[in-house]
Amino acid sequence: MEEQYHINVEELKFDVLKKIRGYLRRMVDAGGSDLHIKANGVVRARVNGEVIPLSGEIFSKEDALTFAKELLRSRFHELVEKKELDLVYPFDEQTRFRINIFFQMEGISAVFRLIPVKILTIDELNLPQIVHSFPQMERGLVLVTGVTGSGKSTTLAAIINEINWNKRKHIITIEDPIEFVHKDRKCIVNQRSIGQDTHSFGAALRAALREDPDIILVGEMRDMETIEIALHAADTGHLVFSTLHTLDAKETINRIVSVFPSVEQNRVRITLSSVIKGVISQRLIPTVDGKRAAALEVLVRTSRIEQLIAENRDIEIPDTIAEGKELYGSQTFDQGILDLYLSGRISREEALNYATSPSDLKLKMEGLAGVIDKNQLNKEDEPKEFTEHEVFALKR
Repeated sequence: MEEQYHINVEELKFDVLKKIRGYLRRMVDAGGSDLHIKANGVVRARVNGEVIPLSGEIFSKEDALTFAKELLRSRFHELVEKKELDLVYPFDEQTRFRINIFFQMEGISAVFRLIPVKILTIDELNLPQIVHSFPQMERGLVLVTGVTGSGKSTTLAAIINEINWNKRKHIITIEDPIEFVHKDRKCIVNQRSIGQDTHSFGAALRAALREDPDIILVGEMRDMETIEIALHAADTGHLVFSTLHTLDAKETINRIVSVFPSVEQNRVRITLSSVIKGVISQRLIPTVDGKRAAALEVLVRTSRIEQLIAENRDIEIPDTIAEGKELYGSQTFDQGILDLYLSGRISREEALNYATSPSDLKLKMEGLAGVIDKNQLNKEDEPKEFTEHEVFALKR
């Protein structure tokens, strides 16, 4: 057993890694986002949200082991010890991948996630205008949430990029691993990678408070220690950004509070209600042109939201978000999905498929169709635009 995991770099031929690089190139050319390597399985890629095979060739257990040695070289012993490893792989000057390589029951597997070199702006990502308000904030906590692969890192990169180009601040990012590279523009940007530049999120976050930061990006709030320090940082005048693997704003609040012992939860609720500035939750939906668009739920802190969080009335948060669309720019998922449908970017079927409440969204769509049909009956009249009241009623 020990012998198969022994590595001598000088004996490596890098033939298997060369073959994988060929698959990576094919995946990128096809517009894919992830490459999946699995011992005793075929190589597959995620293209437009679906995982498809790139060939019928079986990637053997021996090839998977050789690939891991060729990829990791002197770091191979870390994989053997930890059983999984995160790293960034520079493919060429224009292309980088985030990799998670791990052991599974049939051998070694790896997933390559394409990291775009160009950081897209908030407008290029077609995000709601309210997202522009978050880079303008001076202090507080802003969270971006969603399932793995929903575009959280891309949205955060756009927000940090906007700060970097428009303010004179000190930004510290703590990531595992670093994905988007931010060059100093108007800001100083220090990016730290877990494992390489620091031992843990908690250690790096504690140190960051002594490093004169204005903005702190925490790649993920994984445990009670990290959440506690992030809340403290936001409470002491810093602007903190982070992510959680939660589905929406209501679940995000619950997740943060439930991490703490029951005797601490009231205190955490009070602190969270005072420091939270916004929660952006994302879902990627297939578009009519074969791509994917981000549907967003956006919670914007108001006195009402602060009260609901502090008083443990999270169940009322979605309705409050919906009611604040016109005044505060907040929106629920279904309001965001309806906007995507009205703009023609997604089909009716996909809109209903990804909706939080398909039946309610369907009623809004049917109400909209009724208004359109009524207008079309009177041919001699000019097409009329919806009144503010009609639009608000449809989007609620």
